[in-house]
Amino acid sequence: MGLFSRRKKAEATDDATTTEAIEAETTTASDDAATSDAVEEGGAEPPTEPTGPWDLAEAPAPDSKRLIDLGSVRVPGVDGMQLRLENARPGVEVGAVVLVLEGSTLELRAFAAPRTAGVWEELRADIVAELKRAKAEPSVVEGEHGPEVAARVPVQTPDGQQQRVPVRFLGVDGPRWFLRGVLQGPAAVDDEASRTPRDVFNGVVVVRDGQARPPREILPLHAPGSVTGPDAEDLRGLEPLEPGPTIAEVR
Repeated sequence: MGLFSRRKKAEATDDATTTEAIEAETTTASDDAATSDAVEEGGAEPPTEPTGPWDLAEAPAPDSKRLIDLGSVRVPGVDGMQLRLENARPGVEVGAVVLVLEGSTLELRAFAAPRTAGVWEELRADIVAELKRAKAEPSVVEGEHGPEVAARVPVQTPDGQQQRVPVRFLGVDGPRWFLRGVLQGPAAVDDEASRTPRDVFNGVVVVRDGQARPPREILPLHAPGSVTGPDAEDLRGLEPLEPGPTIAEVR
């Protein structure tokens, strides 16, 4: 009898343990189902909309923002933005677009790139090496589009004093093109100050011509309003610019 009693107690214990395990599994399954329902009902963050910079073939339909046609890049116009065109080097009429936005500057340059590979990784290494030679304290940091290069470039002020200016190099590889942006001023170090310049950078449309070009060759730029014929823009309120230090304000 004693042996039989112990066996019944053991069976009862096993049954209780099995019941508890089933209840635990049921509770876990219910929790998982509730979590799944919460995600489906909006518990998860909505997917973010894709952003640029854009290739011309993939750019979204134009919205209320005006795009300023500068040749290989089309830049969204922002109230109060000042625009300057700069020579890249002798023999290149216009090599860079400099935008002045809320106390910071954003320089844009578009380059040719191979069909099968980007150039930002290689170019980034060259930028870091050049900044090190200039004792600009470069570092590679993660940004919205991947690695960015942050640095503090030593410059001499008009009164002869030495100071360091913060800069941030952005890079995006596209189909047969590469777009580089350089933030200078507060936007290079402050997230809030960089919001508008980065929004402009993300709104850029790159126009890669059909001409065969070696990698890293600067894609041609022109002053706004300098195109004639059916492709000319209506740029009332924006004075056409010439390469150099002239600045016009977008209204």
